[in-house]
Amino acid sequence: MNTLLDAFSALSDPTRFTIVEQLMDQGELPAGDLAQGKGMSGAAISRHLKVLRQAGLVNQRVNGTQRIYSIRPEGLRAIAEWTISKRQFWEASLDRLGDILQEDSSWPT
Repeated sequence: MNTLLDAFSALSDPTRFTIVEQLMDQGELPAGDLAQGKGMSGAAISRHLKVLRQAGLVNQRVNGTQRIYSIRPEGLRAIAEWTISKRQFWEASLDRLGDILQEDSSWPT
């Protein structure tokens, strides 16, 4: 459960959420590219990337002097699985509510 909580905590920050979306859309990117257009220092982006790494959402590899980042699918899979399990809960709950309402003769159909 900590992994899931760490992932949600990391993604609760708008900058980190944007970084994850950018990596999902564009694939591997160097840290410098991730900093562009965000109006923050390289050190600030590095701190955000560290949080994302620690939460298991991104991978880092070194290419010369560059740090290249990519999505870690396993980290996002935990979020997807949790979301799907909750969707099933709500669908089942709504189905039960529909059944109850149909059984209630005073409810208009």
